[in-house]
Amino acid sequence: MRLTVRLKNIGILKQAEFSLGDLTIICGENNTGKTYAACALYGFLRSWHQFIRFPISDAQIQQALTEQVKIELSQATDDMLIEACRKYTEQLHKIFAAPEGTFQDSEFHLVTDKINIQDKKFNSILTSLQNPAFIFAKDKGSKEAILTARIEEEQEREIDNDSVKSAIDFVIIDDIFSGAFPRPFIVSAERTGISTFRKELNFARSQLLKEMAGAERDIDPRQLLFKGYQRYPSPIEADVDFMGQLQEVAKNKSFIAKEHPEILDDFTDIVGGTYAITQNDLLYYIPKGTKSRLTMDQSSSAVRSLLDLNFYLHCAAEKGDLLMVDEPELSLHPENQRRIARLFARLANIGVKIFITTHSDYIVKELNTLIMLNHDKPHLKRVAEENRYQDSELIKAEQVKVYVAEKGLLDLADIDPEFGIEVSSFDETIDAMNKIQRDIVWGAK
Repeated sequence: MRLTVRLKNIGILKQAEFSLGDLTIICGENNTGKTYAACALYGFLRSWHQFIRFPISDAQIQQALTEQVKIELSQATDDMLIEACRKYTEQLHKIFAAPEGTFQDSEFHLVTDKINIQDKKFNSILTSLQNPAFIFAKDKGSKEAILTARIEEEQEREIDNDSVKSAIDFVIIDDIFSGAFPRPFIVSAERTGISTFRKELNFARSQLLKEMAGAERDIDPRQLLFKGYQRYPSPIEADVDFMGQLQEVAKNKSFIAKEHPEILDDFTDIVGGTYAITQNDLLYYIPKGTKSRLTMDQSSSAVRSLLDLNFYLHCAAEKGDLLMVDEPELSLHPENQRRIARLFARLANIGVKIFITTHSDYIVKELNTLIMLNHDKPHLKRVAEENRYQDSELIKAEQVKVYVAEKGLLDLADIDPEFGIEVSSFDETIDAMNKIQRDIVWGAK
């Protein structure tokens, strides 16, 4: 699947373009726009269905009352995606929880080759109380859809065009755009605070709902909403919502739990224990080899940092997902940063696409190692075996996309199959530190 995003004037990013690989990395210094890129993409993938509208006119609906109306879908699909991106751009201030007008000069464009019109087939009957039934159909191999009405003699021919359009939109979303975009799951950089205060956040929301339910009829509920509930950027809201539903989420099993339990065993080893949630929605961390139960505020920041990733991997992951992690290195020791990089490679190899923003040279260097080891050479196999690398962790250079955020742009980094990823900003900083230390040690001699 090719999925390319183009951004203009979104936060610090003045002009940026990036494509998704099986594993996509945006790295760079602080305040260079990495999170803006992640948030813009996540917001669209989470809400695109709200903006899809099929370009059919009132005249065509009226025409369908007497004859078949043929609609060419290839151009219509392209136009729908362009229009959806335009409408989404108008809502960017909501996605980022910013004042209206903040993104008035911004642009968001998304291009995908996943929508193969000819492979699609549907035959839907559109019904409502006020309208006669319409049939909206397309045969496999065809690029046209056909709309026609099925009218009984006694039925009136007054049509509510908007309800017909809405019904067609549902069909198009389900049958044409279904599978065009990955299902996103995001782990925000604010996750440690959210995991600590999840009960308080849930309580605040519950109290707000009670207050709205008991409000007098002449009070606008929106006044209570804006008074009692602070909007957050879309990724943080999603993280809060997920944390608030852990008791229900924990009842499910992901495809990883069913098909790749060894991945979960390795993740448990990274965490150093397990998480447990009770019927009373109390959340605990149990260190490995003990019977202790620690609350989140008693647990280390690393434990809190990995909480929602744990429940996603165990209970929510589906093949084809896009797992987005903002700063996966958060609170992790360098060794665990390396192990998280290896985890991401394994997930990419079993069908979960990965998108991360990072400052971590350890993560990038470990991914370099996984790329460089992925060759059929005797000495590489020996190195892999000596250092306990598994074949399932190795990844091909063509699976990885790396972008460096700098000066309002995203630059595509070179990835060599033999030498790995070149990220000059990390290398320059490390070289400078090494030079200073050499001068300290050898400068007086």
